[in-house]
Amino acid sequence: MGSTSAENHGGVGRRDLIKRSAALGLASVPAMSLLSACASGGGGGQGKAKEGKKTAKNPLGVNESAKMEFVLFDGGFGQEYAQDATKIYQKDFPKATVKFSATQKIQSTLQPRFNQGNPPDLIDNSGAEQMDMGVLVGKNQLTDLTPLLDAPSYDDPAKKVRDTLRPGIVEMGQFDGKPVWIFYYAYTVYGVWYSQKALDSLDEKYPETWDEMLKVCEKAKKKGMAGWTYAGKYPYYLPFSLYPMIGKVGGREVLDAIDNLEPNAWKHPAVKACLEAYYELYKKGYVLKGTPGLDHIQSQTAWAKGNALFIPNGSWVENESANVIPKDYSLAVSAPSGLDGSDKMPFGTMWASGGEPFIVPAKAANAPGGMEQLRIMLSEASSKNFTSKVKSLTAYNGGTDGIELTPGLKSGVAALAKAGSNVVNPRLQDWYVQLQKEKIGVAGLGEMMAGRLTPAEAVKKIQGFADETAKDTSIKHYKHQ
Repeated sequence: MGSTSAENHGGVGRRDLIKRSAALGLASVPAMSLLSACASGGGGGQGKAKEGKKTAKNPLGVNESAKMEFVLFDGGFGQEYAQDATKIYQKDFPKATVKFSATQKIQSTLQPRFNQGNPPDLIDNSGAEQMDMGVLVGKNQLTDLTPLLDAPSYDDPAKKVRDTLRPGIVEMGQFDGKPVWIFYYAYTVYGVWYSQKALDSLDEKYPETWDEMLKVCEKAKKKGMAGWTYAGKYPYYLPFSLYPMIGKVGGREVLDAIDNLEPNAWKHPAVKACLEAYYELYKKGYVLKGTPGLDHIQSQTAWAKGNALFIPNGSWVENESANVIPKDYSLAVSAPSGLDGSDKMPFGTMWASGGEPFIVPAKAANAPGGMEQLRIMLSEASSKNFTSKVKSLTAYNGGTDGIELTPGLKSGVAALAKAGSNVVNPRLQDWYVQLQKEKIGVAGLGEMMAGRLTPAEAVKKIQGFADETAKDTSIKHYKHQ
């Protein structure tokens, strides 16, 4: 396919392309997945700490003198919020030894310990070296966190922990049935991030349709500013705005079909049209030169310096780029632009969901201690501490009273309010990490945005990856219920 822009003289516009392609139809046969290599049983294991006495102040029965080890991903949210929470644990259990560490190399650091049977008690399983959670769940490597969710909340014993959480958090941690294997601590707003000041300087509003987006990018280009940049070395950041755009154009069912690995899901007309739209950014020279060679920090720095107007990202970007974002930047986030007024969902449709996945390994020596650390982190005080220090919301449904919201956080809260019920939550990045990051992200979308694949070639390649994953019987597969 060539450009689907409305400027196709004598050709078809975007919406016509979708209508024409819709005749192809979609099969809806359930499917399965690729990946493996992330978790195995093995190892001699370690001795479990003896269970402690359950009391009103210790509802999970933590052994008060047992060691508790917590390994944090050292990323955009920093370490301070977690260190503060471990101090509370230490205060509550003064006889306990608390070991806290942080690393960016989660898998290479911790996978050997899973294999040996001596993993830490609590892990923030995030970052580029995130262990594949679908594999961890499928190989029974995780502790069911239902006891934590049913325990009294840290602040109010009359309320269970689950009753203090934002909608969707519990469900995100469920892969098959009722057990909750993962707890997503941060609440992330994904979308297109930009400087309101820069947009104002162009005398433009945030573009709601793709033709408007191209117009804004052309204006920016004439002023020496690229329209877009992204983490070229980690192009799985592109879906933070691309996936909700696909949902907006084609409806939630298109994203569900992709998550379910259904045959031809990536060949849906809405997917094709959205990839064509993004490819236009490359073809028209609206992507910052050199972007495919930039990592997330470099692309964010170029964007913060005004070299590019828009960047797809999550709400951690405000904290991660705090040292390079100018004070008068007026950081803002928007739901992605759609194609036109015929999209299935309204403008404002966005991706927002739990982020920063915490796990308690099944072979942890002190699993109750790991869960108790999470219970502490879900107190109002710890939630407020996180929000004020890292400029992001938590899974705790509240925790913003009395806090002066930063520009990005304020914009994110407003975007969530505008979205209302039109919030989508693609699950590929949770269910099939390797497929999402290495295959769809790097080998598919990354190659397309670097100009080395056409959208049609990218669709074919990505569908092939999804089909391989669907046929792979080595790991467990998941489906929207």
